[in-house]
Amino acid sequence: MSSFLSCSTTAFFLILCLGLRHVSSSSSSEHGTYIVHMAQSQMPSSFDLHSNWYDSSLRSISDSAELLYTYENAIHGFATRLTQDEADSLMAQPGVLSVLPEHRYELHTTRTPLFLGLDDHNADLFPQTGASSDVVVGVLDTGVWPESKSYSDEGFGPVPSTWKGGCETGTNFTASHCNRKLIGARFFARGYESTMGPIDESKESRSPRDDDGHGTHTSSTAAGSVVEGASLLGYASGTARGMAPRARVAVYKVCWLGGCFSSDILAAIDKAIADNVNVLSMSLGGGTSEYYRDGVAIGAFAAMERGILVSCSAGNAGPSSFSLSNVAPWITTVGAGTLDRDFPALAILGNGKNFTGVSLFKGEALPDKLLPFIYAGNASNATNGNLCMTGTLIPEKVKGKIVLCDRGVNARVQKGDVVKAAGGVGMILANTAANGEELVADAHLLPATTVGEKAGDLIRHYVTTDPHPTATVSILGTVVGVKPSPVVAAFSSRGPNSITPNILKPDLIAPGVNILAAWTGAAGPTGLASDSRRVEFNIISGTSMSCPHVSGLAALLKAVHPEWSPAAIRSALMTTAYKTYKDGKPLLDIATGKPSTPFEHGAGHVSPATATNPGLIYDLTTEDYLGFLCALNYTSSQIRSVSRRNYTCDPSKSYSVADLNYPSFAVNVEEAGAYKYTRTVTSVGGAGTYSVKLTSETTAVKISVEPAVLNFKAANEKQSYTVTFTVDSSKASGSNSFGTIEWSDGKHVVGSPVAISWT
Repeated sequence: MSSFLSCSTTAFFLILCLGLRHVSSSSSSEHGTYIVHMAQSQMPSSFDLHSNWYDSSLRSISDSAELLYTYENAIHGFATRLTQDEADSLMAQPGVLSVLPEHRYELHTTRTPLFLGLDDHNADLFPQTGASSDVVVGVLDTGVWPESKSYSDEGFGPVPSTWKGGCETGTNFTASHCNRKLIGARFFARGYESTMGPIDESKESRSPRDDDGHGTHTSSTAAGSVVEGASLLGYASGTARGMAPRARVAVYKVCWLGGCFSSDILAAIDKAIADNVNVLSMSLGGGTSEYYRDGVAIGAFAAMERGILVSCSAGNAGPSSFSLSNVAPWITTVGAGTLDRDFPALAILGNGKNFTGVSLFKGEALPDKLLPFIYAGNASNATNGNLCMTGTLIPEKVKGKIVLCDRGVNARVQKGDVVKAAGGVGMILANTAANGEELVADAHLLPATTVGEKAGDLIRHYVTTDPHPTATVSILGTVVGVKPSPVVAAFSSRGPNSITPNILKPDLIAPGVNILAAWTGAAGPTGLASDSRRVEFNIISGTSMSCPHVSGLAALLKAVHPEWSPAAIRSALMTTAYKTYKDGKPLLDIATGKPSTPFEHGAGHVSPATATNPGLIYDLTTEDYLGFLCALNYTSSQIRSVSRRNYTCDPSKSYSVADLNYPSFAVNVEEAGAYKYTRTVTSVGGAGTYSVKLTSETTAVKISVEPAVLNFKAANEKQSYTVTFTVDSSKASGSNSFGTIEWSDGKHVVGSPVAISWT
């Protein structure tokens, strides 16, 4: 389900491979959905309610247009359907800040707690009752399957008195489906239906019910209750639990078969703020645009102001550079890494060679002998026959054989379905250069294994040159303790940050490959129409999966430190993240086989057990973010679109993106010289003396810190320091170099990644 799950699974899932797209028509006479930002302070005194003013403004340019939504928290304004000419006319009305066309977003799609150190040994770090049960994680996604055991409220006390949300009724969903665990469930479809037409309730529920699976998987990853005996078809068996199993869950269904629309997303954020969630998890995105045009960024700013941490997936467009989504500095942007668990399956060839791939197939094994083997490209008359697309294989050439298919274009599981439909008995799926050695497991409908590019090339050579090729597939089950782990997933989107190069993104990585979590009862584990299997848990991959890990961990930190701001929580997660394995060697990037960099892993891999006591934090306030917008040279109108307030940048003040108090450093070098960055740290570990340690890959840049020692006399004391990056020689444009800045008092290590880019 996502490019985070999907370019891998099936067309039934919502894919982010295509990125952000404009939904509105370019024709001036055709209608499209627009989000209208209003200057609330400019409402004429003749109106008692903002909604009346909005309606009057709309009536001045159209007799037929209707308000789809009015927004009170995420933005001040409304959504409506207009022609381009009407939108232009509305823009000229008093009090209208902007009229932006609807955007369509798509989803980025057991062992994890132990892998993250959230075992019994560290259980005392996080409260299991009281404060942790008062934290509410809101999830914007495809809804929820409320019957899942992951939403059991056994042992939960009353719903927190601060909760203002509710449960909405609709297709196959009533308020009784909520409980003391699943305390909120809403759905938002007006924007979607205004563009795509009425929801076909024979295919999906017009309610909070999740017919897709993605939303159930993400919300249970973040905060699912403890479920013993969980597995997918016997794989990854054990006890499933979310990152914050005692937190409450509120779901906001904004994604449908045709995508997720910005007017609905904003309406959901608007409601989530009013409902009083503490954390917002959004595994969706696509493309990038300036913050004042980005609905997710705008809604997240409003949430941040209310003390809500917003966690978003980085995207599944890796391993390309500049491929990130959700890069606003008030959003926590999460990339994906692997676990130490795998699901090996052998491709056994008639020439005596074996290659290890992965598979989640469960069913009757192949005969204990080698079988005829054919390359799909030689069993098709289509130019893309090698991809095993629907209807491209010739049954007479495939029947009774193992088929080698190349990865790409259509979903991995669909390729197996195509082979099976043509009479094939098994499949070996070969990665191409686009995916390299990254192996993502699938619950195939026939015996199958996915192998890396190198193995795929050797297998392809064998099957196309041997006069009588044979092969078979052997499924080996589940193994743990895989090393090295984690490694950065190849699909995980990477920096640099294309909107603001001087803000390093992603912020960090978390588990996102082959993740077991709860699933819908309305679809099989592949999501294919031909898949009649039903499972309580599924294993899928994507930054859609890594995002809710961080959302749940943020909920844990919020319970331990309720006074911390969203920026403080993110800082704790980032500065305690690890960048090396236990043997001291750097984390690897599976896309290259080489050490990963901050453009891939951000500050590193999340380490929750150390994040509870980070020593120092880098905090940020709304005022800091407003200064950041001034540093971007945003106009007053653009700042108001993001922040919903009148704000004028001080003409006597020099604003710099380099001074945003971020826990990482990105230096964009345009010419030789000195680049200064100022930071302020707050002691949350009490009194102590911190000394700085610097590392750098290059001699072309000298890094210096002043002062080099920070003395804190008490908790909550603040101290500032300045980092100077002196570039004394130029490197080729497009070059990058990396380093670290670490403060330590002997007990805490407060680390910040450094990325230097020559442009």
